[in-house]
Amino acid sequence: MHQPIIIIGAARSGTNMLRDVLTLLKGVGTWPCDEINYIWRYGNASHPLDEFSVQQATPTTERYIRRQFDKMVRQLHVEHLVEKTCANSLRVEFVAKVIPDAKFVFITRDGRDVVPSAMKCWSNPINLGYIARKARFVPWRDVPYYGSRYLANRLYHTFSGKKRLAFWGPKFEGMNKCLQECTLAQVCATQWVRSVQRSVEAFESLDPNKVFPLRYEDFVGEPLESVRQVTEFLGINANTQQLTTAVAKVSNRSVGNWRRALDDETLSSIEPIVGNMLVELGYVDPPATIGFPNHQEPPEQAAA
Repeated sequence: MHQPIIIIGAARSGTNMLRDVLTLLKGVGTWPCDEINYIWRYGNASHPLDEFSVQQATPTTERYIRRQFDKMVRQLHVEHLVEKTCANSLRVEFVAKVIPDAKFVFITRDGRDVVPSAMKCWSNPINLGYIARKARFVPWRDVPYYGSRYLANRLYHTFSGKKRLAFWGPKFEGMNKCLQECTLAQVCATQWVRSVQRSVEAFESLDPNKVFPLRYEDFVGEPLESVRQVTEFLGINANTQQLTTAVAKVSNRSVGNWRRALDDETLSSIEPIVGNMLVELGYVDPPATIGFPNHQEPPEQAAA
């Protein structure tokens, strides 16, 4: 028997860092690639979104995905298998049905920091090595579909003149319209809000004893204590020295990066999108005013 561990979080919310820390511990492993969205989409490859209903977890889909988990456990000889695919933030209930014995870590991050980080990923050139590592886990029957999508994305990046990919990250409802009508910053803001919103809604209906909520800022601010709490929840045995070694490279230098990375115009453009969610997550107090000219305090507060 093994314990499946599913990390849920919007793209650029620290899911990679958390997974990498956990897999440094004895008895914990993961896939030899960044994400396995191809596996999660088995039986639903042509579905235009990453938002799945529970009904899309057919018996055939469930059997296939569970076999992939079991297969990786046998290859790695581990007790805990960690999986991190950001698109799962849009389909938590689907994931819970497919892997009913999974424990979840739900990590959230300030959306203002997520936006500039995600914008870089949308604008980065296609990494062939990264694609190749993930391609190993494409189900054979889905190779033609994903091959054509990869080609379309590569051609768009090269010839569109927009200096970005045609698609990146979790595909949410309304994404195509958003890409046509919004700036890249607004697309990233909407992607973050939708991912967090869908996750929060789903976890409200799941057993709270199977979910550990974690703020990115707490994780990078107090990594040793945060990971100690996470491992205790997950049932991973690790002493202080092992935990200290695992979190040695965790850094909080990107916290608050939005103050440097987002100009006033961009910040104002995403405020209507992210404001309410920032309030809900406790990053700002209501009313949701997330930034001011030159990112300073408003005049009345500064005078006080």
